[in-house]
Amino acid sequence: MGLILDLLVQGTQMVLVLVLAPGLIGFTRKIKAHLLRRQGPPVLQPYYDLLRLVRKEAVLAHNASWLFRNAPYMIFATTWVAAALVPTFAANLHFSWAADLIAITALLGSSRFFLALVGMDIGTSFGGIGSSREMLFATLAEPAMIMIIFTVALVAGSTQLSEVATFMVTHTSLRVSLGLALIGLIIVALAENARIPVDNPATHLELTMVHEAMILEYSGRHLAVIELAAALKLLLYISMIACIFVPWGIAQPDDGILYLLLGAVTYLAKIAIGGFLMVVFETSIAKMRVFRAPEFLGGALMLGFLGTLLLFVSRSF
Repeated sequence: MGLILDLLVQGTQMVLVLVLAPGLIGFTRKIKAHLLRRQGPPVLQPYYDLLRLVRKEAVLAHNASWLFRNAPYMIFATTWVAAALVPTFAANLHFSWAADLIAITALLGSSRFFLALVGMDIGTSFGGIGSSREMLFATLAEPAMIMIIFTVALVAGSTQLSEVATFMVTHTSLRVSLGLALIGLIIVALAENARIPVDNPATHLELTMVHEAMILEYSGRHLAVIELAAALKLLLYISMIACIFVPWGIAQPDDGILYLLLGAVTYLAKIAIGGFLMVVFETSIAKMRVFRAPEFLGGALMLGFLGTLLLFVSRSF
């Protein structure tokens, strides 16, 4: 009976992140529209868009390979697995042993690899530009992520997210290294999700687009799967920040239903606050030039390196 309950809670988390991901996109769009004194689309509009795309026929180029047809599902699968492993409303779930920060980074890297390949598969100039820019950003985003993981692991003594969350709750203290890691992780999250100031998800300007340039040739169900994977990726990063740096309210699987419900409500509040703060930041800053983005990500790499260095110099930092 205990195994069935553990699997049920784990399955609930997997379904929860899948259901909430488009809602987070709709929420951020609505808040951004209000801050810009516009009405904006309804919060449920991303769900309607996904349903509309699923009903449409997928149009493929004549020279599209098998990778172009199957890559959307591989991108979605790797992103969904990574998002489902991050503790949301409960920690130490049945598959929590796999919720390792390095493993999650590898899954996201695999998703980026497939996306860059399909951007070049058709042979269009925009797809090639988008793929080259994506790989340029990845050369700095992934090392920055690894350095941030090292900083968190040196503090918590583990790269397993459930253990990190438990340590942060029981050993609450202000550390300079964790502050540097938090800022670096936010920078990486903005870049990885093509948000301002690295990219603008609301425009399709060919000379500056990164993520959109790689998926211009997709349509129908293929585009719906990729858009859902992008929404899951944004939810993943906000959930990761909340799990590591704001872990309070996360229930344990042995707790009762009341604690699990309380953890779910707390998680929704964290996601809403994270989305709101991201939109406030986006509306208060302009998009930078494409070739300034490596400098922006280089700052995240240096912050992660400084956080790790401080912990080697003094464990109290």
